[in-house]
Amino acid sequence: MQRYFVKQRANENHFFIDDEDRHHIVKVMRMQIGDQIICVDPEGNQAVCRLAEITDSSVVADVVQWKDEVSELPISITIASGLPKGDKLEWIIQKGTELGAHQFLPFSAARSVVKWDEKKAAKKIERWQKIAKEAAEQSHRAFVPEIVSPMSFKAMLAKSKDFHYKLAAYEEESRDGETSVFSATLKKIKKGETLLLVFGPEGGLAQEEVQLLKDHGFGLCGLGPRILRTETAPLYSLAAISYHFELLR
Repeated sequence: MQRYFVKQRANENHFFIDDEDRHHIVKVMRMQIGDQIICVDPEGNQAVCRLAEITDSSVVADVVQWKDEVSELPISITIASGLPKGDKLEWIIQKGTELGAHQFLPFSAARSVVKWDEKKAAKKIERWQKIAKEAAEQSHRAFVPEIVSPMSFKAMLAKSKDFHYKLAAYEEESRDGETSVFSATLKKIKKGETLLLVFGPEGGLAQEEVQLLKDHGFGLCGLGPRILRTETAPLYSLAAISYHFELLR
């Protein structure tokens, strides 16, 4: 069944679906009255629904059965990526959403080749948010991750105070064989707490950025003996977190 994130629940027994999702149901999937879909409300509640009415502006779906399933990580992960080249950030958002990230926070790093263009900001963020929404639907998430508007490195440091734990992946730590910080942090985090993970762009984090991260309470961690690309490291981390909290019983 197709999954749709509904902006608001009309009442306990009905959902109204409009805009792009209405177009997808009617024009792309060519669904009819009686067909079933899954609706997810803003609180993450999920229900099997039957299409009851199709109009020119919306689709009305009646609740058949509420679903009681857990598809979210037990901790909230924010991926902070130094702006990478090309479509790498889109890849990180798409695959990171599938792997359970709660939020994505791009930032301008000293070694970022890409410079953030405020004139194109709205369109870029809209596209990234759409990628996250489609990935959340595909992977049966209960929430769509938020894409934060790109910010400066200093602004990211200021925002880091809002998190329970914060780590920065640093390739020099991997080269030196550091293996304990990441796993030790995961062992300390409790259900419902937040973790900020920082990753540099191509070329990694500059030495002055590393020092500032340490000064702001970040732990520097290696991610195994291999040096990972900027688009690979966040996905490796999310997969490891999923294994630790969801599979390692």
